Amino acid sequence: MDKNKKSKKTVTITISILIVIILVIAASYAYFRTELSGTDQIVKVGTLDLVLDETSEGITLDNATGISDNKGMSLDGSTFELRNNGNKTVEYTIYLDDNRVEDTDTRIDDKYLKYNLNKNGEDSGPTALTTIGSNPNRILDTGTIDGGVTNKYSLKLWITDEIDGNYSGQVFSGKLRVEVSQVRPGAGETILAGLTSGDTFDDGYDTFITGTDPNNYIWYSGKLWRAVSVNNEEKTTKLVTQWNISAISYNERNNTAFEGSYMEEWLNDTTVDGFLGNLREPEKFIVMDAKWNATEDATRFGNIQRPSDSGTIVTDAVGLLNMYEYQSSNNGGTNGYLNNGLYWWTLTPYSASNVRNVLYDGNADSYDPSSENGVRSSINLKSSVRIVEGDGTLDNPYRLNGDNDTNLSGTLLSSRYSGEYIRFGNNENNLYRIVSHENGSGTKIVSEKPLKSSGNFVTSTFGSNATFSSSNTIGTFLNGEYLTSYVDSSYSDMIEESTTWYLGTVGDGASYKLAKYTDETGNTLASSTTTAKVGLLRLGELMSGQFDRYGNNTYYWTLTPYSASNVRHVNDYGNADGNNPSSASGVRPSINLKSNVQIVNGDGTLNSPFEIQLGS
Repeated sequence: MDKNKKSKKTVTITISILIVIILVIAASYAYFRTELSGTDQIVKVGTLDLVLDETSEGITLDNATGISDNKGMSLDGSTFELRNNGNKTVEYTIYLDDNRVEDTDTRIDDKYLKYNLNKNGEDSGPTALTTIGSNPNRILDTGTIDGGVTNKYSLKLWITDEIDGNYSGQVFSGKLRVEVSQVRPGAGETILAGLTSGDTFDDGYDTFITGTDPNNYIWYSGKLWRAVSVNNEEKTTKLVTQWNISAISYNERNNTAFEGSYMEEWLNDTTVDGFLGNLREPEKFIVMDAKWNATEDATRFGNIQRPSDSGTIVTDAVGLLNMYEYQSSNNGGTNGYLNNGLYWWTLTPYSASNVRNVLYDGNADSYDPSSENGVRSSINLKSSVRIVEGDGTLDNPYRLNGDNDTNLSGTLLSSRYSGEYIRFGNNENNLYRIVSHENGSGTKIVSEKPLKSSGNFVTSTFGSNATFSSSNTIGTFLNGEYLTSYVDSSYSDMIEESTTWYLGTVGDGASYKLAKYTDETGNTLASSTTTAKVGLLRLGELMSGQFDRYGNNTYYWTLTPYSASNVRHVNDYGNADGNNPSSASGVRPSINLKSNVQIVNGDGTLNSPFEIQLGS
């Protein structure tokens, strides 16, 4: 039997939470009721009991157009418990599935609903129902529960007042489903067990994965990662992205401190503009208060010395690898699996004026922090995270429990995650990736690589100056020939007709936020903008890195000015600089897809990209 497969028991609970929304327009009131139906109040799954409280009361609202989050939070919830009657820890996932509605009824769209789940006295807070996935993958809660422990829940659902719409007479009917299994080893233990002899190095604190290409690939939140090490005591697993997710300045000139840097801010930015804000449910998967050792190290490359725990320690959810961690992956050599053929920042200062950087050949150098080099984000998986699929190879990376969705047909693309792959466009240019949901309701995507024609990269001058528009050279191509020759009408119809593109200037040693905002606070949008159907990514935006090397990448334009006379582009080594707009570089089109674009097939991975269509 495949050691990564789990023996799973699934039960559809006969006690449903039935939510009926009836709007009587003439009387101008809403009746929002929760009913408990079924004959059994306890459903047993192995050693677990899922118990629905018979005293839960219905919810009555008197607002036909939805209610505020404050009022939603004040509602009475439907309460239930998950009890582990055994003496062993088990793994569980609780889903909120669609229940059958009458043929004459219309099901209300999830986007109109918000919920709060209180678990053992802790509220999730007002949350859009769409954020927990789509039927049948709406995950209310997942984790492990020890023997003899009871989790207590209260679920509140309400119509949000943030979205206008006609939901008169529409119905939501849901049922709870629980899947349980015996606890498998943590992700780190599974990865280490799958390695061949000699592919690890234990320094007494962490067990490092070593070698040129071990089976340590992981697919999580739309991105390919490599497992770097497993902490011997905590059993957490350190990951780093396989490719450069973006390219930005580490910090202002001559300031090498990670804490307070542009880099730290970008990595831990919880808005749509940063890395952490686009990770899937980070609180469930990653250590949010991880310790990052950013101690200065000016020793010669190849001199592997663990930095002191009393050195410079920064607490963050997301960081970078330090030089010790990089060198430990291949005993100070240059041809280990962490050498991706690109330039990228490490966490380690070299001096008061330079920061360590890994070069395309695997050697190390140091650069002024104002340089715009590649970013390979690093996180620590919690010890409770489990691997449920895959063998760790490039073609079949490990998949994590709770991030291995299936049956996504009918799911809105706007509910998915940055980095996931999409089938879009024609012929050799038919692969795109999700960037973010910058406009809230739609999905921003970008071509996976710069456009090609008959296997060769297409190049274009930017224009006569550094300002992008639909009528400059590259803008004319994108909003003309690209839409007719590279994207047929079935795809073009999915694109928003007009998107605002931000044209803030970012010089050396400046914050990534200046590409979109007037200053580093991120409170006021840039005054320099343009509108067009098709544009380009900004400097520092997600997915604006290099995702391949050695013949399958090239220089490409961003739409961010470097100065009044030069434009930012990302070069083939993964760092960014300024270039004359009359020069020719590659083209990675970026577009916003409409809010009603739906998934019809695929799981969003490279081997199975989402296939999409316009919904009703």
